[in-house]
Amino acid sequence: MRVSRRGEVDPFIVMDVVRQAQEMEARGRRIIHLEIGQPGTPAPRGARAALAERMQADPLGYAVSLGLTPLRQGIARLYGDWYNVDLDPARVIVTPGSSGAFLLAFTALFDPGARVGIGVPGYPSYRQILKALSLDPVLIETEAAARFQPLPGDVAAHRLDGLLVASPGNPTGTMLDRGAMTALIEACAATDTAFISDEIYHGLEYQAKAVSALEISDDCYVINSFSKYFSMTGWRVGWLVVPQDHVRRIERIAQHLFICAPHASQVVALAALDCRDELDGNLATYATNRELMIAGLAEAGFDRFAPPDGGFYIYADVSHLTDDSLAFAGQILEQAGVAVTPGLDFDPGRGAGTLRFSYCGTSDDIREGLRRLRDFMVGYLATR
Repeated sequence: MRVSRRGEVDPFIVMDVVRQAQEMEARGRRIIHLEIGQPGTPAPRGARAALAERMQADPLGYAVSLGLTPLRQGIARLYGDWYNVDLDPARVIVTPGSSGAFLLAFTALFDPGARVGIGVPGYPSYRQILKALSLDPVLIETEAAARFQPLPGDVAAHRLDGLLVASPGNPTGTMLDRGAMTALIEACAATDTAFISDEIYHGLEYQAKAVSALEISDDCYVINSFSKYFSMTGWRVGWLVVPQDHVRRIERIAQHLFICAPHASQVVALAALDCRDELDGNLATYATNRELMIAGLAEAGFDRFAPPDGGFYIYADVSHLTDDSLAFAGQILEQAGVAVTPGLDFDPGRGAGTLRFSYCGTSDDIREGLRRLRDFMVGYLATR
C-alpha cells in the first residue's frame, strides 16, 4: 500500500530508552529512571477525588471543542495569579495535551512549506510534528552563552514564517528573561513572523519566575499543559491561548481533529487548579533533586552543564567522554541500571556528545541513581 512522506518522521529516542528499561524491569532488574520528563507523583488528591464524585452524577460525554467554560475561566485566572495578566477566558482553548495544541497552532498559522524556526537543542517533537504537517522545521543552533535560546537576529537571518521558543526549555531548563523575550517578539513583529511560546514548564522555576509571552504581547500563541507542574501527564489535557480573532479558526479545526479534550481530564484539571499546596510540595522535591543532581553529576564526572533555571532536566556535554551518546546511554543502562536520554533526540547535529538527565522522580531514586553513575564512571574512565 502507498504511504505518505509526511509519515517519515524520526523515532523519539527517549521512548525507545523507556521501552528498553521496562523490558529490563520485566526481567527483574531495578532501573533508576533519569530519562523521561514524567513527574513521579500522581494528579493531586483533591483533583482525583473531584472526578470520582463527578462520575457518579455525570455521564461525561462530549464537551464543547473550546473546553469546559469553568476550566477556561480557571486557566485565565491562573494568568492573573502568576503573571498579573488580565486574560479573557474566551481566548483560552483546552486541548488534548500540549501536543494537540501544537497541531492546532501549526495548522492554523502555516501553509505547507512554511519555515518555522526552532532552537536546538530542543524538544524533538516540534520538528517531527512540523514535518508531518508538510512544514519546514528550521533548526537554529543555539549556544550556552545565549542560554541555549534563539537570538533576535535569527528571525530575519533564517527568513522565518514562524518562531517557536520554549522557556524553560527542554532539555536545558534555561529561560528567557523579560528583555530577551521582548526582543524576540519584537523581531517577529517586524518581519511578520508568527511567535509561539511553549510554556509547559512554567510553575517549575527555582530562582526567578518564568516570563509569559502574554506579559508582553497579545499577538502571539501561548501553549501550556497540565502535564508538568500539575503532575497530569497521562490525563492528556493542555491549553492554547490565541488572539481573539483566531479563536473561531482554532475552534473549527479542533471540532474536526479532536471534537474535544477528554471530558474526565478536564474535570481533574479544573480541580487541580485549586491544589497548589500539594503541587508546590512537589516543586520543593524537584528543588531538592536539582541540588542533588548539580552536585552529584559533577562528582561523577558529568560536570559540563549550565545549571537549569526551571523544568526538571540537566543537559550535559559529554563530548570529552564519547562521540556516540546513544551507545554511551546504552552502556549506562546496561551496566549501571540507570536510564538516561541521548542528546540526539534534542540536537541531531551535536547531540552525539550530550546527555539529558531528568530529576522529577523521588529524592531517594536520585541519590541511588547518582551513586550508580559514580560507580559506573570509575570503571568507564579506568578502561579508556
